[in-house]
Amino acid sequence: MSIASNVAVGTSANEPEANKLFRMCIKHQGSDLHLKVGLPPAMRLAGQLRQMQLPPLTAADMERLMFPLLSPKQKHILEEEGGVDFAHILRDVEDGEVIETRFRVNLFKARGALALVARRVNNKIPNFEQLGLPPILAEITKEDTGIIILAGVTGSGKSTTIASMLQYVNENERCHILTVEDPIEYTYKDAKSIVNQREVGIDVLDWNIALKHAVREDPDIILVGEMRDQDTFLAALHAAETGHLVFGTIHAGSAPSTISRILDLFPQEMHPAMRQNLAFNLKAVIAQKLLRTTKDHAARTGATRVPTCEIMRSNPTVRKLILAEEDTKLADAIRIGQDEGMMDFTESLRQLVLAEVIERSTAFEVAPSPDALKMALKGIQVAAPGIL
Repeated sequence: MSIASNVAVGTSANEPEANKLFRMCIKHQGSDLHLKVGLPPAMRLAGQLRQMQLPPLTAADMERLMFPLLSPKQKHILEEEGGVDFAHILRDVEDGEVIETRFRVNLFKARGALALVARRVNNKIPNFEQLGLPPILAEITKEDTGIIILAGVTGSGKSTTIASMLQYVNENERCHILTVEDPIEYTYKDAKSIVNQREVGIDVLDWNIALKHAVREDPDIILVGEMRDQDTFLAALHAAETGHLVFGTIHAGSAPSTISRILDLFPQEMHPAMRQNLAFNLKAVIAQKLLRTTKDHAARTGATRVPTCEIMRSNPTVRKLILAEEDTKLADAIRIGQDEGMMDFTESLRQLVLAEVIERSTAFEVAPSPDALKMALKGIQVAAPGIL
């Protein structure tokens, strides 16, 4: 549970000692900082964990470094629950301008000792082109109501993709965007839209209260963050049914498997009703994985990782398959829905390989069907079977 966003300003002697490690992560453009007792501090560079040339951390080191970052309430949660989430913010002044760097931090206990994993969040929200995302996402953001889900494992870039989509709306539409986050990651500056961001534990007591209030705050778009349980998903569904466009994330490996992942949140007797709700309210599922780019692409663009995406949009075929409990055929519906902006992982990987953004070996490591990818790279299209 998130309780606070912790802020450190400048490089003065009175700032927390741990900020030296956070700053090293920033200096070397690491995506994550890892601290564990018995090992030197480490950071993730271009997708690979690299240890710093520092002595191994002791239990006393971790307590000395970590406790100054926590508020009394955060310390209580750490003791009671064994872990705490918070945003840690460093602010530096360069040429008279305040530069802010945010980290999404999880501090937890492992074998009785403290450990930390902190994800660095970019200061600026990248656009679709900078992230290597398909331009169809711009069209998806123009849905009036319903639910748009970003699926993927932890660290697959879901939050960044949603931020890019919301920023696109912010820059192009006059509407009210309301986010409920735990903790806040990206911060938005109002452009054409008005953006209000609420952090659970700071701005509102808990998720249930935040989502209850959300529909009364005249939003056009609501970000509910991770849909982790029945209550969160039902609240998102209620918001969609009352005329809002809702964004959320879920842990699932592909667009089709997202349906079963959602159903797993509910008892079996509720599945028929949930399928009805999904068929009529789900607008799109965007599943993604982050892959290493080629050295040439990284040198040319500065991007060391790029998403491969699977996009499933709601159309009559997808809705019928969801209602008929024929989820195994959704992959075929995606393949034959390319004219409507759908894409499976095989096609996404094919495009990335041909554009020399990723290596062939990287594509085959994550391909759902290596044989299908091999045929796709040769220009051979497999006819989709009848799915209706």
